[in-house]
Amino acid sequence: MIDIPREIIEQASAGNTDAFEKIYKAASGFVYNVALRITNNQQEAEEVTQDVFLKVYHNLRNFEFRSSLKTWVYRITANTALNAYKRISRVRNRTQDLESVENTMVFSEQADKDLIKHDEQKTNEAALALLLDRLNTDQRSCIVLREIEGLSYEEIARALKININTVRSRLKRAREAMAAFSQGGIVK
Repeated sequence: MIDIPREIIEQASAGNTDAFEKIYKAASGFVYNVALRITNNQQEAEEVTQDVFLKVYHNLRNFEFRSSLKTWVYRITANTALNAYKRISRVRNRTQDLESVENTMVFSEQADKDLIKHDEQKTNEAALALLLDRLNTDQRSCIVLREIEGLSYEEIARALKININTVRSRLKRAREAMAAFSQGGIVK
């Protein structure tokens, strides 16, 4: 995301739609990418992106320049995407709870086929998505913001409103989990 001049932000917060469109064009790609990495679902990422820009539009007048616009938008994106991912997980868990043992076995066979398909494709995107899907939401958000979006530990701490040592701890656990899974280990 490119830096957006303060005057554009101030104009957008005053209701200037052209200025807001400039913010949208500068930030929409990175918002979508962060949302996609966290939700691992293209449709959800598109919805998260829309939700994020609605939130930005309605709350831009409250932006006080204490942090960069980039950090503020990261925070909104990460929180919105994490909420969407948790909602998806709850729905998925409820569905699995309602299925019979037979259906669960079919699901397991399909999951195995999906894993094999991902391995056969050998694309970095598929492998990364598979690894990210094995992380809990806290680890996932930190690793996406650090390794994919390139935020510093301090920026991640501000964006997620957590202590910098918590960022370090989550990143360490996420890296260990991803390494264990990629080496055939079990990830908890």
